Amino acid sequence: MPDRPAQTLRTLIVDDERAARDVLRRDLAQIDGVEIVGEAENGLTAMERIEELHPDLVLLDIQMPVHDGFEVVRGIHGQLPSIVFVTAYSEHALKAFEIGAVDYLLKPFSVERLDRSIQRARRAHRNPRDNAERVARTVNAAAQHGRQSSKIVACHGREFLLIDLDQVYAFQASGEIVWIQTQNKRYRATQTLTAIAAKLAGSSFLRVHRAVLVNSDKIGRISSLSSRRWLLTLVNGLQYTVSKRNAAIVRTLLQ
Repeated sequence: MPDRPAQTLRTLIVDDERAARDVLRRDLAQIDGVEIVGEAENGLTAMERIEELHPDLVLLDIQMPVHDGFEVVRGIHGQLPSIVFVTAYSEHALKAFEIGAVDYLLKPFSVERLDRSIQRARRAHRNPRDNAERVARTVNAAAQHGRQSSKIVACHGREFLLIDLDQVYAFQASGEIVWIQTQNKRYRATQTLTAIAAKLAGSSFLRVHRAVLVNSDKIGRISSLSSRRWLLTLVNGLQYTVSKRNAAIVRTLLQ
């Protein structure tokens, strides 16, 4: 079995069937470098365990009571674990893999197949930024089928986490750094402002300056500075000046 572990993967097993959890526990015991830190039998308990235990890897069933696997991933706060989806339904498996899960396991599976998933998860764990981007793709693809807010990857110290876009007030570039501004905190983005603007085209985020994207839903006041210059005051008190070349955006907001 290649790619032997340099460190132990702390693993959480999530499945609503006790027999399925027992099979995973038995098979994981045959793979080096895996520590099972807990189990969960439904989506709600899974979210609680993830917040409590901070696992490196979650083996996550998709169809469960209370919250399904995609909803569990959306509910993760803080540092993101690697996610391997486990499913008995091939259409779910294909969807999960294509939208960014580290891997998927289609029940029933062999110990060898499980080991390949563990090695993929181990490689993902070594690169937390790529893992966070992968998780973001997963939850954003799932959000397209519901009314949930999309998420964006943010960096806080050495941690990478997901933030709901409806909690973001603005994106501001400062040199090579792009800051994500929430109500009272700011985080570093992992993408350029140009890339973020392209992804958010058609949304509530507006390019009011070459270095600033503002969430129009968070604008509290619009003040005129001159015939072609405007000052936007957000509901949290932050202020941004609209450049002359983007003044037409304000006129649209005032209509």
